[in-house]
Amino acid sequence: MDGFDLLILGFMLAAISADLALTKGQAGSLVTWTLIGAVAGGIIFGSLSDYYGRIRVLTWTIVLFAVFTGLCAFAQGYWDLLIYRTIAGIGLGGEFGIGMALAAEAWPAKYRARVSSYVALGWQMGVLGAALLTPLLLPHIGWRGMFLVGVIPAFVAWYIRNKLHEPEVFVRKAMQKGDKLKSFKLLVKDAATTRVSLGIVILTGVQNFGYYGIMIWMPSFLANQHGFSLTKSAMWTSVTIVGMMVGIWVFGQLADRIGRKPSFLLFQAGAVVMVLYYAQLSDPTTMLWAGAVMGMFVNGMMGGYGALMSEAYPTEARATAQNVLFNIGRAIGGFGPVVVGALAMTYSFNTAIALLAAIYVLDMLATLFLIPELKGVELE
Repeated sequence: MDGFDLLILGFMLAAISADLALTKGQAGSLVTWTLIGAVAGGIIFGSLSDYYGRIRVLTWTIVLFAVFTGLCAFAQGYWDLLIYRTIAGIGLGGEFGIGMALAAEAWPAKYRARVSSYVALGWQMGVLGAALLTPLLLPHIGWRGMFLVGVIPAFVAWYIRNKLHEPEVFVRKAMQKGDKLKSFKLLVKDAATTRVSLGIVILTGVQNFGYYGIMIWMPSFLANQHGFSLTKSAMWTSVTIVGMMVGIWVFGQLADRIGRKPSFLLFQAGAVVMVLYYAQLSDPTTMLWAGAVMGMFVNGMMGGYGALMSEAYPTEARATAQNVLFNIGRAIGGFGPVVVGALAMTYSFNTAIALLAAIYVLDMLATLFLIPELKGVELE
């Protein structure tokens, strides 16, 4: 539902702008402030779930997300819609890390990467669902009706709260009530932990930078360079997203079998090769399948962060690590489209694409020297 909600907003901006007389700047800020809210929510709710419990705080985040997404349907102007979107974003941001920590704690070590990849697949399923369903639903129920669809998670939250219990590892190692900043301090408790935290920030920063840089600018690059309009079509987007979903699933399978580090290095090397190769293509058929393969390597690594962060930190800081470190990476990655766009305007799209390939080389160095191999470890 997070992925679905974020993508339908992009599809609906034109209709919302026409109805509420928004400027382009105001329309764009609705997306920006949703993401700002998500970063804030990730930092706040991750630590709260380490303190008060996974299920309880996950329920709070889902209700907050659902209620304020629903309120967007009743917005009368720019300012109230902006407030609703920002608060919905706060709820949205909290869900990712708590869900990852919950899944990792509930499954045995030998399946941990796989189950983390299944959680990551949820986002892509939502994105794909939005790409396919919005054109069908929007003409009939309008943008207000589309926001009301976002209330559905509130019912899911009720079910979760009543049917699930806290993982045993959390119950055994639950934090003693006291220092509410302890979970943050545990992310940098010593030199070795600080090094791992730095490595994960680099990995998640590159992940988000590359994802947004490619998904936003690659279509323009190929259209301008080759005059190829297919890159802007729903088919190109859908095929690339399907490739990303396959990559996430494959990563989870590999990481449980050959280890976390080898899997990251394999996908990072694949991303370098495929970004450079894809930028040279002009044949429509080749671009479709190559887009799927590029998507597989560029976004497949999303299948591994949940397991990596769950294993690198103790129970008292697990959800904090998931949300804080990933959202720092998301904040860094938010500059991706800006940097790529500036390079493209100043130099060329080829230079910009070369940068995207180069950041995955940085990713490989961070994996080699900062990230430990934690396959099969029992959660502390």
